Amino acid sequence: MFPLTLFLAKVLGLYLLAMGCAMAANKKAMIATVNEVMRSPPLLMLSAIIALAMGLALVIGHNVWTGGALPVIVTLIGWASLFKGLVFLFIPGELSLRYYAALQYEKYFYVYVSATLLTGIFLVIQGFAA
Repeated sequence: MFPLTLFLAKVLGLYLLAMGCAMAANKKAMIATVNEVMRSPPLLMLSAIIALAMGLALVIGHNVWTGGALPVIVTLIGWASLFKGLVFLFIPGELSLRYYAALQYEKYFYVYVSATLLTGIFLVIQGFAA
């Protein structure tokens, strides 16, 4: 396993665990925050810039599609972040609001929490067990 893959698995895994726990512990505040970000062009732009930078760093530094699930998941997170950053950077505000509405964040909140936590758990276990 590449040392970079293990490092990124640890960092991303701990980040996802922290975010998943924060989401689960503060549902009302998390939903309100995400709603506000999606309706605020400056906050959405900032979010897009951060996601784009993180995605570019991951894709340029770790674009690995072989070697098992761990390196592929790390790579997919990078591409997802890059795509998210580009989408929110270039699509108009109204279209991003429709996209957000289609995700039904509030209705499926615990699905998003579960996905975040499970991905984080997988990455942490794989990253620290190696």
